[in-house]
Amino acid sequence: MTKIYTKTGDDGTTGLVGGKRVKKSSQRIISYGEVDEINSAIGIVLSSGIDFDICEILTKIQNDLFVIGSDLANPDLMDSSSRATDTMITYLENHIDRLESELSPITYFILPGGDLLASHVHLARSICRRAEISIIKLAEKEQINKTCQIYINRLSDLLFVIARVINKRKKINDIAWKK
Repeated sequence: MTKIYTKTGDDGTTGLVGGKRVKKSSQRIISYGEVDEINSAIGIVLSSGIDFDICEILTKIQNDLFVIGSDLANPDLMDSSSRATDTMITYLENHIDRLESELSPITYFILPGGDLLASHVHLARSICRRAEISIIKLAEKEQINKTCQIYINRLSDLLFVIARVINKRKKINDIAWKK
């Protein structure tokens, strides 16, 4: 029987794709760790009784986030296995366009909230923004597949739209920010 613990990380390092070991505090590890955090937040949303069409979208995104994480864990850009693609971004954009057609345009900032499920989506969106910043910091130091950064940026847009759609379908108005 294989055990979950290997003890190889007890010294504060972890292995990347290809076997290279790096400190767990490295920007690369932080970046794909935050992508994993987005995936976990989406898992909470998916376990909360969401509409079927949104469930399908988010389930696909969860699988794509594994690709993003794997891509970020592989510093060898010559290795083309498990890389983020433009098709993944197009998937997000198509669903942003489709879902946004259900919404009224907004001309003001909205506060995260409304339905509890929409609030959880907003939390996932906030984690997504933090992950994007981490990926940008990584890209400032090391070469990465730029598609990862674009995907995470677009994902935060989609999550914003999904939160608004959930509230609209539940007949809850956007909550306007007031100075």
